[in-house]
Amino acid sequence: MEKQEGREAAAVRFDDPWYDALASGWGELDGTGAPAPVPPQPAPAGRDATGPSAAEIYLEVQRSAAFQEVRGRYRRFVVPATLAFFTWYVVYVVAATTAHDLMARPVAGAVNVAMVAGLGQFLTTFVLTWAYARHARLRRDRAALDLRWDTQELTRGIRGTVR
Repeated sequence: MEKQEGREAAAVRFDDPWYDALASGWGELDGTGAPAPVPPQPAPAGRDATGPSAAEIYLEVQRSAAFQEVRGRYRRFVVPATLAFFTWYVVYVVAATTAHDLMARPVAGAVNVAMVAGLGQFLTTFVLTWAYARHARLRRDRAALDLRWDTQELTRGIRGTVR
């Protein structure tokens, strides 16, 4: 171990199967400027060479109840939120272009309804972003991470790619 600013630096180990994996097309260069071939990873101990392909594994995961639950949670939030925000946006645009008297009505001093509604567009964008991130963190991220982990464990050692 080496000292860094008075503290000992320990080696960090990540158990994430994605941590050291190269993405397709992101390998090191071989000296000629072309990507070097990525050596195949050995199959884990106890894995049958005739096991399911990556495509079969991903289809199995997609059909699983856990995946369907994550997708359902996503849709139950995103579809109503998108419809509500889109409706609010269209109402604002239509009112701004057709209801001039309403939009010009003063609210406080020089601030009119159009300014308040325009600022409301920004505010609802931020609130919706916060609500989406909160919903994802509380209701989907853990389940999605578990699915990702399980899928990577199942596909570890499979040679070839699915295109």
